[in-house]
Amino acid sequence: MKVLDLQCQQQHAFEGWFGSEEDYQSQLKRGLVECPMCGDANITKMLSAPRINLGKSRDSDLSVFPAVDNATTQTTSKTGDVAVVPTKPLPPQRLPVSAEVAAGIQAAWMEMAKHIIANTEDVGSSFASEARKIHYGEVAERDIRGHATQDQTMELLEEGIDVMPLPIPESLKRPLN
Repeated sequence: MKVLDLQCQQQHAFEGWFGSEEDYQSQLKRGLVECPMCGDANITKMLSAPRINLGKSRDSDLSVFPAVDNATTQTTSKTGDVAVVPTKPLPPQRLPVSAEVAAGIQAAWMEMAKHIIANTEDVGSSFASEARKIHYGEVAERDIRGHATQDQTMELLEEGIDVMPLPIPESLKRPLN
């Protein structure tokens, strides 16, 4: 197993585990390697000390890594908050921060995104119509997320329907391999 330090164009740093360099290159060419923070598939390999996992030894136990909860989609709750995922991510605002602060922000963002996925219903491209139905009392209140165009989002806001653009990486919406 080869562990690589990777980074996307938005400078989000993350680790990738691959069977070999060829496996990494193959996945990269097929667009399978993407940033878990923003979904960017333009990934570069960073300089790092070599670290190769050849199997379980007496001193290492992979059970220290928490299990990934893959059952976190299509859930609903009753708080009435509404969120929208834009079709295009907003440009990042860059402020200088230390690596430790950046890592903490990334970890907090991932936890928040996982919480949103676990506690909202994905209504996909029907977001605008579902948000209106909820707002006007045509259906029961529930937390939803989905996709809306910029025009649809502006129309919702003009109607007094609170929405919030929130890009959630596709990698969080599907099981990890």
